[in-house]
Amino acid sequence: MTDNLIITIGRQCGSGGKMIGTMLAERMGVKCYDKELLALAAKHSGLCQELFEKHDERPTSSFLYSLVMDSYSMGYTSSGFADMPLNHKIFLAQFDTIKKLANESSCVIVGRCADYALEEYPNVVSVFITGNDEDKIKRLMEIYHLSESKAKDAMIKTDKQRSSYYNYYSNKKWGDPRSYDLCLNSSATGPDGAVDVILNFAKVKQAWKHKKSEAAGK
Repeated sequence: MTDNLIITIGRQCGSGGKMIGTMLAERMGVKCYDKELLALAAKHSGLCQELFEKHDERPTSSFLYSLVMDSYSMGYTSSGFADMPLNHKIFLAQFDTIKKLANESSCVIVGRCADYALEEYPNVVSVFITGNDEDKIKRLMEIYHLSESKAKDAMIKTDKQRSSYYNYYSNKKWGDPRSYDLCLNSSATGPDGAVDVILNFAKVKQAWKHKKSEAAGK
């Protein structure tokens, strides 16, 4: 367990969550992990990076939650891990890497159930970034040079995959306000404004935690 400040970002496709995470990390003077996490998980586990990219934030019908979490508690050296299906190993490797990064230093982690992996950590601020459909579609059209219809299809498909992944692998619901500390509409704030709100919220959360701790000690 660590006192490092970790900000996790769940995001709707096209909401600018990755960009906001990168800007946030720059303001904090820390690293932002998105797909970089896949390379680290591959390195730590010894599995091929292409496998992580193929399974990235995609659910699988063969996933058995209880089996995976039991195996996680046993660690990589157990025979249970060796005999585990590949998709289980990939999930556990990411889960373990997220904890490793959080233990090493303050950082920003985008997606991949990071808020769930770190839910027992004292200084985690979990954020979910949403946006108005027209803004999200426009951003996807500009970034990936898509037509409006293809951008909309990509947005719907990606959000469905992320939702299924999160709901299946965690004990929470993707996009539900009860699953996060802060839900933010980037269409209402803009990227810079979103960063300001998140940083201010993190300060308020830490101050309130300290106040409750002092009160409990009296």
